[in-house]
Amino acid sequence: MSSYNIALNFEDGVTRFVECKAGEKVLDAAFRARINLPMDCSDGVCGTCKCRAESGRYDLGDDYIEDALSDDEKEHGLVLTCQMVPQSDCVIAVPASSTACKTEQSKFAATVTKVEPHNDAAVVLELEVDSTAPVFLAGQYVNIDVPASGQHRSYSFSSAPGASKISFLIKKIPGGVMSTWLESAKPGHKIELTGPLGSFYLRAVARPLLFLAGGTGLAPFLSMLEVIAQSNSQQSVHLIYGVTRDLDLVQVEAIEAYSARLPNFTFETVVADPASKHLRKGWVTQHMPAESLDDGDVDVYLCGPPPMVDAVRKYLDDNGVKPHSFHYEKFTPNAVPVAA
Repeated sequence: MSSYNIALNFEDGVTRFVECKAGEKVLDAAFRARINLPMDCSDGVCGTCKCRAESGRYDLGDDYIEDALSDDEKEHGLVLTCQMVPQSDCVIAVPASSTACKTEQSKFAATVTKVEPHNDAAVVLELEVDSTAPVFLAGQYVNIDVPASGQHRSYSFSSAPGASKISFLIKKIPGGVMSTWLESAKPGHKIELTGPLGSFYLRAVARPLLFLAGGTGLAPFLSMLEVIAQSNSQQSVHLIYGVTRDLDLVQVEAIEAYSARLPNFTFETVVADPASKHLRKGWVTQHMPAESLDDGDVDVYLCGPPPMVDAVRKYLDDNGVKPHSFHYEKFTPNAVPVAA
């Protein structure tokens, strides 16, 4: 491979992708893309360019001093971008804001190709990007400008990176700015988006996964499942999809399709409404089998409304379960998602 995609995740949630040529150092690739990553000496001496590599393979060489990067820091994934030569696509967390690095969010235009309502609960919005397809990490979101409103709304990609078209699962909100526009939106309509954004994204799959989705918080998991399916991962993945009403269960067929493609994938749906005739009623925390937590040897991903996120966090604490990693994103209607 002659080059690699390097995702630079800034601390203000902005993600920029740069192309790193074979044998090229990350700092040089970023500068070539006019992104000023923190640096001072660029010789592996000062440590100013220290970042965290969250995934990918790379070589740091030995042309740096221990005061700039200790062996312990190296073991914990810290890197010097002035010395880091990628050997695969990589994700790097940059301990600085995008504005401090003199870069900004990417903006792109797209054309509506499909608007598909799902009961009174949600709408699937499918778009074809007018130029180069946006690069993003499975789980991230964009801000979509609502035409003629002067406002934008934030939605996670439900499609996988690299797909010819991008899609979103959007909650219907009576009188909502986006919901109102979607009522008249038709194929051919133009729309503008900004992103990708967010620190909620799929990391390297190295152990069992537990996905917890609330309502339209299912969207990022559809993107993640497609990435996992394409990678032929053999790790077990269990998804629990919780909603308020029966009518809120949408795109279940899409989830079921992954059962055929992922041999170690299982899922459950849960409805909170006591009047529901659904097989599993109640809250997600009431349907978390002990085996899915694997005594903590599991990576947990959670996307849902704040009460759900808080309930899951409390459940894990009360039961003394400390997952290997726990990534979550809270969302409320008309608000920017908050990830951790």
